[in-house]
Amino acid sequence: MDQIIHQEFLARCSDHFNSEDRNRLISNSIINNGINNSAMNFNSIKGMYHEFSHEIEVGKVTHQKQTGRCWMFAALNTIRYAIIQKYNLKNKDFELSQSYPMFWDKFEKANYFLESVIDTLNEDLNSRTVSWLLEHPTNDGGQWDMFVALVEKYGVVPKYAMPETFHSSNSREMNFILDFFLRSAAKKLRNLFQEKNTLDLIRQKKEEMLISFYSILCYFLSEPPKRVDFEYRDEKNQFQRIGNLSPVEFYQQISPINLADYISIINAPTSDKPFEKTYTVKYLGNVMGERQILYLNLPIWELKSLSISQLQNGDPVWFGCDVGKYINRDLGLLDNQLYEYEKLLNVSFDMTKADRLDYRGSVLTHAMVFTGVHLIDNKPRKWKVQNSWGEKVGKEGFFVMSDGWFEEYNYEVAINKKYLSPEQLNMYDQEPIVLDPWDPMGSLALLR
Repeated sequence: MDQIIHQEFLARCSDHFNSEDRNRLISNSIINNGINNSAMNFNSIKGMYHEFSHEIEVGKVTHQKQTGRCWMFAALNTIRYAIIQKYNLKNKDFELSQSYPMFWDKFEKANYFLESVIDTLNEDLNSRTVSWLLEHPTNDGGQWDMFVALVEKYGVVPKYAMPETFHSSNSREMNFILDFFLRSAAKKLRNLFQEKNTLDLIRQKKEEMLISFYSILCYFLSEPPKRVDFEYRDEKNQFQRIGNLSPVEFYQQISPINLADYISIINAPTSDKPFEKTYTVKYLGNVMGERQILYLNLPIWELKSLSISQLQNGDPVWFGCDVGKYINRDLGLLDNQLYEYEKLLNVSFDMTKADRLDYRGSVLTHAMVFTGVHLIDNKPRKWKVQNSWGEKVGKEGFFVMSDGWFEEYNYEVAINKKYLSPEQLNMYDQEPIVLDPWDPMGSLALLR
């Protein structure tokens, strides 16, 4: 076949399609019912019921609504569960404010972006790095280490201290305005550089920009509280109050969880990322300073083993995955055998997990929490997942994940260091290999 599609070739394509009655039946089914309903594997559904050998009761799910804050919601869910347990809260649906870290994430990302612009002032505007930076100056997405950096610097507060606003729950228009502002700011900083102004003056202008940015955030999200009271009733219905805490003091004194004890374990089985090495991603982060994105890359069975150990100890597991693949939201199922696309369409995709990463067919898109696992002969068969899409999706907001789906589409887990072996801890202390900003492992959890 040459470069151009001719009528003769189109006739061959049509003859091939019409050569079997089966093709017309498949077409009718997909046209009328959609590909997922047509390809659904009923045997998969039968095996994915909500019973687990090891399960943590964590109360109702939360709802990120029309935002990409899944990574925050998932991480805050692990902290709020620990607080409920520690203080025997009568209100098992107690929540921490999700708009509070959202405010500081936006503010820190603005500074991170402008510092990245300053760092690349010598590069051409059309360079791949500058183009990548300008594509998304700020968005809702994030990673485990980015959440840890926020909480260590700004703490956390109860939801009643900084409730949701219209735009904390509906971020699209807010993000449009924030990106508009930051791209304009980037242009001004680059113009100052081209006009031969000093770096001190450029940073002075950046400071003025951030002052304006702070006010804009206050318009959308309200100004974060500087002091909070922790007021609650315990299971004996006794009123309790711990007063006048800064948000950092609230985190340090009220939260039983020390986020610095947790590290990010990834599974990226591509040839360019050997296992048992650490990785970071250039220009990926929010809070400027010492903490950076840091991954330890291990085989998938080690992610499973570490997750099981943490769950068996009663601690939920934050994880990042590609949630859009082989999912049924109504049934709350994640199973790589759920849809038999290849059999229905008579094709072979022939791609491994590594292939999907290399060819941009799959990346981390969403963060959730493991709250249970079903073990048979000490081997995992399925996992219980706490999502943040509200109670109307899945079974009261919870999903069941097959172990096969874990292998194929789970990329990251946050594990307490106490569950790692001495050898794994030594691996984590290695100097990280720096990945390009556009590497698949630089993706952010932000699916709505």
